[in-house]
Amino acid sequence: MNIIIDMVLHTVFVLFLAYYFMSAMQWYSYKLERIVFHYHRYDWHFYFFIFPLIIYYILNVPYVYALYLLYPVAIFLWAKKLDKKLVFTPRVKRFYLFLIGLLIFQALLYSQCSVCIKEGVVIPILVAHLVSVAFEAMAFEGYKKSARAKLHDMSQMKVVAITASYGKTSIKNFLAQILSTSFRVYATPRSVNTLGGIVKDINESLPKETQIYIVEAGARAKGDIHEIASLVDPHIVVVGSIGEQHIEYFKTLENIRNTKMEILDSKRLEHAFVHHSANVSGNTNITIFGEDIKNLNSSLQGISFSLVLEGKEVPFKCNLLGSFNAINVAAAIHVAYKLDLSIEQIQMAISNLKGVEHRLQKIEAGGKLIIDDSFNGNLEGMLGSYELVSSYEGRKVIITPGLVESTPEANTLLAKTIDAIFDVVIITGKSNMDVLNNNIHKAEKIILHDKGQLQACLAEKTVSGDLILFSNDAPSFI
Repeated sequence: MNIIIDMVLHTVFVLFLAYYFMSAMQWYSYKLERIVFHYHRYDWHFYFFIFPLIIYYILNVPYVYALYLLYPVAIFLWAKKLDKKLVFTPRVKRFYLFLIGLLIFQALLYSQCSVCIKEGVVIPILVAHLVSVAFEAMAFEGYKKSARAKLHDMSQMKVVAITASYGKTSIKNFLAQILSTSFRVYATPRSVNTLGGIVKDINESLPKETQIYIVEAGARAKGDIHEIASLVDPHIVVVGSIGEQHIEYFKTLENIRNTKMEILDSKRLEHAFVHHSANVSGNTNITIFGEDIKNLNSSLQGISFSLVLEGKEVPFKCNLLGSFNAINVAAAIHVAYKLDLSIEQIQMAISNLKGVEHRLQKIEAGGKLIIDDSFNGNLEGMLGSYELVSSYEGRKVIITPGLVESTPEANTLLAKTIDAIFDVVIITGKSNMDVLNNNIHKAEKIILHDKGQLQACLAEKTVSGDLILFSNDAPSFI
């Protein structure tokens, strides 16, 4: 009877340990090296993985029983507070299927051969991970072939691929809105921009009658964008603003530039529009944009600017907030003009553009002006939003974790700008807490360790007439 109890409790312990492991894996795109070398909460590794294993291996049986009971409770309470919980996708379900199979085999081995069950806590998880990786790799090759075949059958469809350090989702959405006035357009949804996500979306959602397919391409390593470009073979590409986003993965800005320029690796490339921050030269097939934006004006009512097209300055006006959005709109205008939309058609579409949700989205509630810019996570865009709200006459409140996956220097600049403009600063997220705290002196500071307390904090600290800016957002694991 004790053997059965031991095996059941051991199995439950391993399954909950695997819950933490798979949560981390899912957050970091199922890359084991990333949760080892680029994890943002190593304290969680200690509390929920390393420390329980130490207790498990060094303590006697009665204390291990206590661990069996307490660890699932600890994981449950931890997971309850997460704003990005583990999603039981087919991949996660398959992992657990492999793991349960291994645990059943382990239990049989233990009962028949008296093998110490303590030898198998981490091993089943790692073996299940390796089996899962091998299975997913084989299955993915089949999915990729299906996606490639589907694209091949849609040979009349034009493909536009977009990449950038930041702004690529906005460019995609603006371009889709403009082109939808004249074409049947399909764009990758939300922030789907990895090879796996794109393959899945092509197979499951890309309509056969699509005339223009707009693909967003993201990267965490050299070669990521090349794989996407090789799959979709875009006719037109856009390389937007390039900066130090994800610098911890690429190490240098030059590596980021080179990776973004992989988007040109297409057999069907007709034309590329490249932001001047890429530091490349234009030619008959490459148009450099960004410096062709003239007379830019930005306020809480919208933006207006002129764009040089065929040597003439053409005026555009829209209700979007933020001067930096002129770059994203300009990229969309260039592509639309290349696809033979008239100036008048483009101007009309631009005037009706709707902003991307959570990107300088203006909301009025309870007498407070709320600017939701929580999906804006780059230095240029965040500084632009601060400039935008600086003219507001009332009290200004900001909620921010700072810049994620960027440099201390960039976060120092951000903090000093915040200190000069805002009256109240609510700092969230652990990654940049010290650098923000050390460089903000004038403004009232509130350090929020638990984002679950944010609503109560805002109710207490803000009043009617305040402007509240949500500047970037970081999940609790960051």
